[in-house]
Amino acid sequence: MRTIYDIQQFLKSYGTIIYTGHRLSDLQLMEDELKELYKSQLIEMREFQTALLILRQEIAMEKEKQEK
Repeated sequence: MRTIYDIQQFLKSYGTIIYTGHRLSDLQLMEDELKELYKSQLIEMREFQTALLILRQEIAMEKEKQEK
């Protein structure tokens, strides 16, 4: 996984499609969903960590955009 799109496709393979129309909310919901998949032991730690890092970077960028 390298992009948000990759994470969306990954979540889609588990039957999860997230789209609220608000980018920051979408990213936060994706993070929550990944945490649930990991807690349920449906995904490996490496997948979880990689996706979480990408999401957190994107969330930080979105928050920075909104502050300006």
